[in-house]
Amino acid sequence: MPIQIGRRPDHGFDEPLGLLSDCHRRIEHFLDILIAVDTQAAGGALDAEQRRALDGALTYFAAAAPKHTADEEASLFPRLRASADPAAADALALLDALEHDHTDAQADHAQVDALVRRWLADDRLPERDAADLRARLARLGRLYQRHIAIEDQQLFPAAARVLSAEQVQQVGREMAARRRVRPRTSTFPD
Repeated sequence: MPIQIGRRPDHGFDEPLGLLSDCHRRIEHFLDILIAVDTQAAGGALDAEQRRALDGALTYFAAAAPKHTADEEASLFPRLRASADPAAADALALLDALEHDHTDAQADHAQVDALVRRWLADDRLPERDAADLRARLARLGRLYQRHIAIEDQQLFPAAARVLSAEQVQQVGREMAARRRVRPRTSTFPD
């Protein structure tokens, strides 16, 4: 079943670590869309369905993905860094690399956005730009595969062990506030 912006995730703001993992499924989905359309059209003319798909993916990465990064960097990571729990040491060792990944992904996404918007406007992408887009999407694919595996399999489980229930609830409330919704709702607007 395709993931849609505005679709209910599996977790609510009362389960923010699960919700962060749900966001990863959306990131993977929308990156897969970009890669699939790029593979199909290879910088050539786009049909209406491909245009809608590209536009939806760009919208997701421009609007929702930065909130996800803020959820981690402004809400989760600082609480892990402040933890006095000795079990937090392994998680702390991951944070700098994960933040570096966020910076790298943001830079590639900015260029992908510009290239895809040019493609949508001109209905063609010069070969040099098409090659650049393909390389950036491949790099994002590799980055997200590694990054998401570390967060889902190591960081989020460590956070669940190390953070208090109140700290986890605070993360969820801050995530909800970024989206201007009530924290106890499962609705997760992108």
